[in-house]
Amino acid sequence: MKNFIQNETSQRIIFVGLAILCLIPFVSSPIALALGIILAVFIGNPFEKNLHQYIHLLLQISIVGLGFGLKLNEALQAGKTGLVLTVISIATVMILGYFLGKIFKLDKSLSYLISVGTAICGGSAIAATSPIIKPSTKQISLALAIIFTLNSVALFVYPPIGHFLNLSQEQFGLWCAVGIHDTSSVVGAASKYGNEALKMATTVKLARALWIIPVSIMTMFIFKNKESKIKIPYFIGYFILAILLNTYFPFFESFGSVITVLAKSGLNLTLFFIGSTLSLQTLKTIGIKPLAVAIMLWITISVGSLLYIIH
Repeated sequence: MKNFIQNETSQRIIFVGLAILCLIPFVSSPIALALGIILAVFIGNPFEKNLHQYIHLLLQISIVGLGFGLKLNEALQAGKTGLVLTVISIATVMILGYFLGKIFKLDKSLSYLISVGTAICGGSAIAATSPIIKPSTKQISLALAIIFTLNSVALFVYPPIGHFLNLSQEQFGLWCAVGIHDTSSVVGAASKYGNEALKMATTVKLARALWIIPVSIMTMFIFKNKESKIKIPYFIGYFILAILLNTYFPFFESFGSVITVLAKSGLNLTLFFIGSTLSLQTLKTIGIKPLAVAIMLWITISVGSLLYIIH
């Protein structure tokens, strides 16, 4: 499909206008993502080449901002609640991903990237393990395209299912943190469901992201590359610091709600950016076999964690 607007200046104006629109509080996370996808498909993204480096930075800043809306006891309780489910789900996805990769005869590196992205935290996990695995650029792009596509689907599908099953805020937040790959979509779906769901989802997901470290060490032995450096998600430390400041210093508590609102707007902008990179050209690169493996892993972790949470 050709873009309706070919003029780059016009594309830039529309891009900036939609980005500003996503900062307005009444624009929800799914709408922000949808606007990005519509822009990519019908208009074109004039900033696509340079946008990826800002997506992760903006996401990290937004996540740290959300920390000012949490108290330490809430964070500890959420982390404790999700610990067992986190361990079970990560182990299940990594093992199942290995066997599905063998069955579908996927390249070992691509199969591993899809598995680790599904098991831990989407694009961040793929970015952390790629320097160790040393896959081709095409394999990294393919794994990211699959993960971001399924994230987009989850952002629209999870909230209606949660309401249909009458899940509590805490149940839905925990389900999002385990069942959705990338942190941006986890927080986006949870924020649409409610503030308590957002608190649970953010804390459990970031605690889950710390598993990048032991999984990266395991990856070194699997791919026999002990010289690679482990990429540690240091921004989680700033998230914890924000929680501590909000808990023990009334000065920060007084404007914590303002920071939280700004952080949610930043998250919406992040989702708009992500959506704007999902062009038809990107989606066409996704093969049937890797997509089938990713969908099977996603269904397994989504349905399995939901049944665990309910029962």
